[in-house]
Amino acid sequence: MDIRTGVIVLALFAVLGAFLSIRGAVRSMQTARRISFYSLRRRHNATAWRLLIFAFFLIVVAFWFPTGGAQVIYQVFPPSATPSLTPTITLTPTITLTPTMTVPPTLTVTPLVSNTPTLTSTPFLPLAIEALFAGPVTPNPDSVFTAIQFSTEFDGVNSVNPKTVFELPIDTMYGGFDYNNTLPGVQWSALWYRNGELVCYETEPWREAWGTGGIGGYTSCSSPLGGWQAGNYEVQIFMGYEWKVVGRFTVLENLTPTAPTGTPNLSTTETPTATP
Repeated sequence: MDIRTGVIVLALFAVLGAFLSIRGAVRSMQTARRISFYSLRRRHNATAWRLLIFAFFLIVVAFWFPTGGAQVIYQVFPPSATPSLTPTITLTPTITLTPTMTVPPTLTVTPLVSNTPTLTSTPFLPLAIEALFAGPVTPNPDSVFTAIQFSTEFDGVNSVNPKTVFELPIDTMYGGFDYNNTLPGVQWSALWYRNGELVCYETEPWREAWGTGGIGGYTSCSSPLGGWQAGNYEVQIFMGYEWKVVGRFTVLENLTPTAPTGTPNLSTTETPTATP
């Protein structure tokens, strides 16, 4: 049983205790009415009032547990992120053919940036981004995000033709994802890095309209620092201070060959011959 479920169970027990206290208070008052002795009647009435005050206290505690109680428990027992396992790349040996003829070399286009992901450290929030927080920073530890799908188009629900390698020029890049068990109001952030340098970001409280789960979530970047350039990009998504998912893509230079311009001169000049 997780912390959130335990808080709900404690709130239910408090409501049950309040109900039993009110019931006992009513019975004490009814018993006091049937007793003719003043001291016994006063004692039963005092017991009934104590039970009513205790029931009121339990009702307050039952309402406090799901809100303030959960925040206090999370501060004592902070949730820890469970990083996802990164699959390792297994190299498959290939057969090397020995050429028997020497073929004249041809002109090949070599990309300026190779699609080789680099190892990065554990994602963290820069202090400049933390200073922009406007909402609570304690997320639901059970909140999850799917892998980010990158595309230059977004239809409102899904990324259109997602991929991991793009060519310049680029206007806007979208990173689509699905989510579940999110808490409205908790600060969330999306950081865009190019070759390890922060070039774009967005941070705001999670909106009520987005709900606690659904599809069609996305982050976008239109004007990165220095404009769109070739390089390796990484997008990190956080809920509060806790990172949830990381996605990567590569941007290459425009590799489309340019057709030659100009009109070739096909005219010939006749050489006069001498007549003997």
